[in-house]
Amino acid sequence: MENKKFTVTNDLLASKGKRFLNLAIDLLTQHIIGLSIAMLIVLISESTKWYVLADWIDQTDSIEQFFIGLLIFIPYYLLTEIYFSRTIGKYFTKTLVVMKDGSQPDKTTILIRTLCRLIPFEFISFMGEDSQGWHDAFSKTYVVNKRRFYEKKKLYDSFL
Repeated sequence: MENKKFTVTNDLLASKGKRFLNLAIDLLTQHIIGLSIAMLIVLISESTKWYVLADWIDQTDSIEQFFIGLLIFIPYYLLTEIYFSRTIGKYFTKTLVVMKDGSQPDKTTILIRTLCRLIPFEFISFMGEDSQGWHDAFSKTYVVNKRRFYEKKKLYDSFL
């Protein structure tokens, strides 16, 4: 008898709609984190009467804002996907990131996945037939519907 390995199949993949919702929720979350940090800096500046910090927040230009955004973006995806296999967006859409064999991606894979999100126009990679983007393809990861995935994995495991 041949022992087949568990494999993520197309019926488990999250839809383009869920993927878009993940993106929207994650961008909103990152924006809220950025605003919270800025507000905290301003509050500390005001309470310590060290106004240079508040002035710096008021005077950041586009390039500085871009790099500050990266300082939020990269840890956000790294930490949430390494430790939970899902971001805040994926939590709300009940999806998660897995490898082809259904295992949790390792830290290097998540790093590759995160850095690939920085490819200019990466969002157009979702224009194709499947709902897999370049950050999925290059890291060999899949975003699946959590409930369906666990049901199929449990069924597969019960046959072993």
